[in-house]
Amino acid sequence: MSEMAITDRKTSDSGKSLNLAQRMDRLPLTKYQRTLFLIIAMAWLFDSMDLMMLTFVLAPVAQAFKLAPIQVGFVGSASFVGMAVGGALAGLMADRIGRKAVFQVSMIIWGTGAFLCSVAPGYAFFLVARFILGFGMAAEYPVAQSMVSEIIPTRQRGKYVAILEGFWPLGYLVAGIVSLLLVPVGGWRLVFLATALPAIYVFVIRRAVPESPRWYEARGRLNEAETTMQYIENRVQEAHGKPLPEPAQSAIIAEVPKGGFALGELFTKKYRVRTIMAWAMWFFIMIGFYGISVWIGKILVDKGFTIQKSIEVVLTMVSIGVPGFFLAAYLVEKIGRKPSAVGFFFMCGVGAYFYGQATSNTGLLIAGGFMQFFFFGQASVMYAYTAEVFPTRARATGCGTSSTCGRIGALLGPSIVPLIMANYGVEAVFKLGGACYVVAALVVLILGPETKGRVLEDISG
Repeated sequence: MSEMAITDRKTSDSGKSLNLAQRMDRLPLTKYQRTLFLIIAMAWLFDSMDLMMLTFVLAPVAQAFKLAPIQVGFVGSASFVGMAVGGALAGLMADRIGRKAVFQVSMIIWGTGAFLCSVAPGYAFFLVARFILGFGMAAEYPVAQSMVSEIIPTRQRGKYVAILEGFWPLGYLVAGIVSLLLVPVGGWRLVFLATALPAIYVFVIRRAVPESPRWYEARGRLNEAETTMQYIENRVQEAHGKPLPEPAQSAIIAEVPKGGFALGELFTKKYRVRTIMAWAMWFFIMIGFYGISVWIGKILVDKGFTIQKSIEVVLTMVSIGVPGFFLAAYLVEKIGRKPSAVGFFFMCGVGAYFYGQATSNTGLLIAGGFMQFFFFGQASVMYAYTAEVFPTRARATGCGTSSTCGRIGALLGPSIVPLIMANYGVEAVFKLGGACYVVAALVVLILGPETKGRVLEDISG
């Protein structure tokens, strides 16, 4: 057993009766929780908009700085180096100092990075700015996952975490629209300047979003856990318009730690298989996704499309793909996390393969839309699944380290694309991406647990 003491949820080591799991799960889903979710989800959208903007402006950036193909690959990977560092550090910090504080700092960092991209005088400065941008974005992801999974009742949790990730393709879509409107007016610099502005949203987070009472409890700060839980209950009751039902009585246990969470505990007997599964899943998915996505606009320009036309084509494919996250949000609760993950990952591989084989403009749009549909759906499933397989006191750490493994894959993907194209052709890029998705599907099929319908504290046990 690790450093924590396990105690019956009806009582705590201070004699208080917190009952957080049952109290949270008996809450009706009201306008209050949906508002909290929307606030967090909008921050997620702004974050993804900044990251995916490079898909649409990589070609003009490369032209402006007169970059060689290998330098273009480094530009595509720079933000993922920052994400590899930011994701792990932010997860550890969020499990130590709180979700809300790290969430706010992350927004300030990525806003600063986007502004620095807009004023970059040269290639080296732009690389550093992209690193800063990536660091801030990765810091937000595990914290947002943890916050949503800890405030939404079990019966709705998977759907809402999946919908949260659905704001990522919406951010992708907004990035394309912003690029389409601003590139002809002020070039790529104006685009990055525009994406820096949403960082002021941090003031909304600071004012409206409470800390997670489950995090307070997991840190042994029981008075603050009780105060925050009562605040949430009062707001829900006010929105519900009638008294709340009594919490159910069950044998679910609580985590009351003696100290902090050690990173090595992810590899104890209890969590080892889950950690390996989550890390490998993220690594292979991110090689496939970003190896394709970062380069897709540039590849179209190299095939003879104008910059404006390449933005339009990618934007069209993204638009076709957006409904994929709605299907994912439905399926994770209908058939479960594990079968949804395996199915979406496998279909991503199929989509990537056929996109690489397309030769006509019509074929590119059809295959690309199919590919993006499953790309967006798989991301929703992956985020919902990852947030549930780790205990509360290590949830942000588990999500953050998984994200870091993914960012290592995301770093490798765009970096090796120039070598693959030079030696094997463009089609091989999509074959590699498809193969990575198939491997991710097999990893989940063999190692993944099912978490559908289970209370977080039960999953952690």
